[in-house]
Amino acid sequence: MKHVILAAAFAAGASAAAAEPVKYVLDASHSQIVFAYDHLGYSTTWGMFSGFEGEIMFDQANPANSSVTVSFPVRTMLTGWEARFQHFMSPDFFGAADDEMVSFTSTAIEVTGDTTALITGDLTLNGVTKSVVLDAVLNQVGDHPMAGKPWAGFDATTTLVRSEFNLGQFAPFVGDEVALQISVEAMQAD
Repeated sequence: MKHVILAAAFAAGASAAAAEPVKYVLDASHSQIVFAYDHLGYSTTWGMFSGFEGEIMFDQANPANSSVTVSFPVRTMLTGWEARFQHFMSPDFFGAADDEMVSFTSTAIEVTGDTTALITGDLTLNGVTKSVVLDAVLNQVGDHPMAGKPWAGFDATTTLVRSEFNLGQFAPFVGDEVALQISVEAMQAD
């Protein structure tokens, strides 16, 4: 009997060790990036990107073995003021074509706690690719109460220096640093 229990425990450990990351796709309706920057010292100006696509290859047992890829059109930016949006899309900033994309592809994940990690990746913005680090938190993993399938939620923060992406117009009067708050939900792929 002792050998049977040990064999079962060994088999369970071996299959857990061989586990592969599971593919999750972003829920575009519940994923957004909020950005903020200083405007001449008078106010903090906010904007948002929403409705983007991506996938997370999520290894819950070994999060460092996970990966993430995300992309979205620049023109999905929401500013709350049409004239500001048009200015951001002008040659002063993005000079954005209708199909210009922003993308992020992770290159490394360093687990820093039970639910935290630093996600390093390549961000391509305005035709420039730079390495950035996201300070990420796993909010929750479990069966979605309405969808009835595995779901995961993450938050992350980082700060970009917009002039590094050739978007430095009016700096330093308009803040060169842009704070990002990211929140995503993802569902296990079928």
